Amino acid sequence: MTTQAEQYESAKEAGNVQEPAQRTWRDYFTFNTDHKVIGLQYLVTSFLFYFIGGAMAAAIRTELATPDPDFVSPELYNRLFTMHGTIMIFLWIVPAGAAFANYLIPLMVGAEDMAFPRLNAVAFWMFPPGGLLLLSSFFVGAPESGWTSYPPLSLVSSKFGEGIWIVSLLLIGTSSILGAVNFLTTILKMRIPSMGIHQMPLFCWAMIATSALILLSTPVLAAALILLSFDLIVGTNFFNPAGGGDPIVYQHMFWFYSHPAVYIMILPFFGVISEVLPVHARKPIFGYRAIGYSSLAIAFLGLIVWAHHMFTSGTPGWLRIFFMIATMIIAVPTGIKVFSWCATIWGGKISFNSAMIFAMGFISAFLIGGLSGVMLASVPFDLHVHDTYFIVAHMHYVLFGGSVLGLFAGFYHWFPKMTGRMLNEILGRIHFALTFIGLNLTFLPMHELGLLGMNRRVALYDPKFQTLNIICTVGSYILAVSTFPFIINVLWSLKRGAQAGRNPWKALTLEWQTTSPPAIENFLEEPILWSEPYDYGIDSYTLDSEQQVEEILAEVKADVG
Repeated sequence: MTTQAEQYESAKEAGNVQEPAQRTWRDYFTFNTDHKVIGLQYLVTSFLFYFIGGAMAAAIRTELATPDPDFVSPELYNRLFTMHGTIMIFLWIVPAGAAFANYLIPLMVGAEDMAFPRLNAVAFWMFPPGGLLLLSSFFVGAPESGWTSYPPLSLVSSKFGEGIWIVSLLLIGTSSILGAVNFLTTILKMRIPSMGIHQMPLFCWAMIATSALILLSTPVLAAALILLSFDLIVGTNFFNPAGGGDPIVYQHMFWFYSHPAVYIMILPFFGVISEVLPVHARKPIFGYRAIGYSSLAIAFLGLIVWAHHMFTSGTPGWLRIFFMIATMIIAVPTGIKVFSWCATIWGGKISFNSAMIFAMGFISAFLIGGLSGVMLASVPFDLHVHDTYFIVAHMHYVLFGGSVLGLFAGFYHWFPKMTGRMLNEILGRIHFALTFIGLNLTFLPMHELGLLGMNRRVALYDPKFQTLNIICTVGSYILAVSTFPFIINVLWSLKRGAQAGRNPWKALTLEWQTTSPPAIENFLEEPILWSEPYDYGIDSYTLDSEQQVEEILAEVKADVG
């Protein structure tokens, strides 16, 4: 029995196959409905905002190298850390997760495109204007109240800047909602007939959980922002204590979205890691169903833990206990994932390529952030370190050590599929080394700074904290330098990288059955699900040759009929 690839090549030689149209650079600047184009549009745009947000981070750390305001003014510092947080969350990590989802979901479930292609394009084209609008606030006085924009501080900040910040987030939030509708519909309704719910790639499970969180929590943030804009522009008193409003209500509404937003940022990359590890360890994923259902458990529990951000906001003691217990419980499904990933690696034939080392770096860095998260779930400890640099360290180990390292693992893994070219492994390893060293040098000392009592969000600090701050600043510069080998690698590989072929990793999910890059409608014929060693009794990940792979594929095709 010949393979799909051989059938296609034979038909091509006989002149019975028309080559799919090739994309040009112009397609990526137009209203294009191809999910792959939209995925790359999201990815490139989010990386551009990442570089802007990273430049702001470098400026912030340069200012914090000394206790005095000798690099930027306190006002500009406030604007920079407000914009840095907003950009990195809403314009970098969340859209980067959407980029992978847009590109991969139809390929993974065997569909030709997303369920609603035009809606998908609309969702993307709300994202760049939202980001540019946010950056434009610098021309009228950028907001200075932090990425949380707590009233009453946000009500006395720059009215134009705060207003632009609100409109920008409403645009980006609407984009997320439209994307979530598409992801859910595509995964649940457009899988090939042979793919049951328990045959889906784990990335799809992660995106179901992520999309559910977006749909349930983002409208609450939108409502909070609209009410805040009324207070800011019209003069109402929903959150203004001077007029009888309650700023605590804003905190509840904000964190009802913004704590699930942590999982909106991290869950897609949990899915990425669950796809990368088994391929490069040459083993089936350990605990497939446990990992899949743990994503849904995280989504559910993530909706009922928001008030642990408010232990110092006058939360009653009995309510603190509830949120403390709920926050500790959420460590259970997260721990299931970590143990399953470690069990997948254990005893495998590990290929230490760039994708794999970023994935393993993700596990170690996220574990540090997760452990400090369990510490912060404890009310007495949280009261002690609230609004200190311990919180900054925890947040960055989760989001940078977690989401960003997971993003790079996925990037190195699927770049061959997206471009048809392989990335340079030497530059990839240099990128990882600089990133991992810079990450730990920047954020690990912040734990001690927080325990010693250094407050976050302020440019001026006690000189006794300077030594640790210098270490953090040096680490941030290493992180900044780490982007250069990455950029060089991508630009060089796009032109001169080795040809990837259809499946350079010998992976088993459906996206590897089509060409690299995929045809416009993804598959030349309906793909056949053959990545189920559970059903066929085949330890497929231990295959060492393409011939063995083709033999197994032929058997699976025969069984499917």
